[in-house]
Amino acid sequence: MSVPPIETGAARGYDSRIMSNPSNPISRRSMLTAGAAAFTIVQPHLVRGAGKEKLRAGLVGCGGRGTQATVDLLTGNENVELVAMADVFEDHLEGALKNLRNPKLLAQHAGITVERDGKQKAMTAQELVESIGPRITVAPDRHFVGFDAYKKLAQSDLDIVMLTTPPGYRPIHFEAAVEAGKHVFTEKPIATDATGARRFLAAGRKAAEKKLTVMSGAQRHEDRPYVETVRKIHDGAIGEIVALQANYLSGPVMHAQARDAKWGDMEWEHRNWYSFLWLCGDQIVEQHFHNIDFMNWVMGTHPERVVASGGAAWRPRAALYGNIYDHMSSDFVYPNGVHMNSYCRQYPNGTFRNVSDMIVGTKGRSTGIDLGTKGISAYVQEHIDMVDSIQGRGPYVNQSVAIAESTLTCIMARESAYSGQAVTWEQIMNSKQDLMPREFGYQTATKPSPLPVPGEYKFV
Repeated sequence: MSVPPIETGAARGYDSRIMSNPSNPISRRSMLTAGAAAFTIVQPHLVRGAGKEKLRAGLVGCGGRGTQATVDLLTGNENVELVAMADVFEDHLEGALKNLRNPKLLAQHAGITVERDGKQKAMTAQELVESIGPRITVAPDRHFVGFDAYKKLAQSDLDIVMLTTPPGYRPIHFEAAVEAGKHVFTEKPIATDATGARRFLAAGRKAAEKKLTVMSGAQRHEDRPYVETVRKIHDGAIGEIVALQANYLSGPVMHAQARDAKWGDMEWEHRNWYSFLWLCGDQIVEQHFHNIDFMNWVMGTHPERVVASGGAAWRPRAALYGNIYDHMSSDFVYPNGVHMNSYCRQYPNGTFRNVSDMIVGTKGRSTGIDLGTKGISAYVQEHIDMVDSIQGRGPYVNQSVAIAESTLTCIMARESAYSGQAVTWEQIMNSKQDLMPREFGYQTATKPSPLPVPGEYKFV
């Protein structure tokens, strides 16, 4: 199921290819190497390194992010085909499939950098169309529509499930894919509340037991400049880290859609998903995640405490704009006492923009990419590494713990800003917040919570 996520994300790294120890969430660098012989394989043809030459992928979430992720997957891997699609809206699914099958529209993705014969090159429109077009083989009986479409797709004859819906659904979709024994590409973030994040973590542990690959859409971890820079920072290039700064000052990710009279409450919320907390998680979770995930990677762990503040300075207090903030500032503290100042906002066109990072050390500073060399498109590289993991050509990848920890870091700050309270890692890990509705339907009545007011809003 899905609505079209428009923002395309960023982040992952050399030591996050291995799932960190589930019993010690602070140890990002732990290696899951023991007990490999005890892994239970549900479907033999999905076993990592089993040698299956062609892989079949299915897409859950047929918006802009899902469409681009499909192009990236097929561009980077000539042995993969798209055979199934699922979305809560038929018009989204059919529109995305039409675009993927239309040479003129497909050609608009030209310019993606790949590596061919040891050299980097940009794919021409003709090369892209000739390579990808024949591998879009979604038969009519593999068009799954509705709130249960993700289940039908996961239970199909597939090797890879791609999850690119709004993040509120990520835990239940990921859980279904893992239960079905599928390898997973999951966009970030992985939940909008702590309850969902814990559900995702539990499914991630099952994926590890089954030796299923879990690749996240945090593509900085596949981006050579970031990978090389972080490695050098860890090797002492700028000395001991003493301070961090992260900025995501941008415009609105998507324009709010006026309500069509025929849409029920839930359908309208889905078509206007970025305005609603349970679907989106607010900017710090859905978008600023990239910077925060990157800083956790640099630090090798997550913060232990945060104090944040924010509000809605630009977004009108109207139903159309839902119940999220449009700016937030956070002061995170890591276990070693290092502070990270984080700022994010989504103001309209004509206002200042700045998406950047700064790591300050005792011997210098880094922007996070300045100590590395240029690589191919990270959006393509992440899919190459995923397929290499599945087929045993590269290291086993299971990023479920790392991406869940970063999501929880973002939720921790959001809840601090909403409540006006300091929030600790222990508190967010034990939070009882559960934003998911109890029933789903196009005409299902909903009542969104009001815009949070510090002092009135209660952290649970």
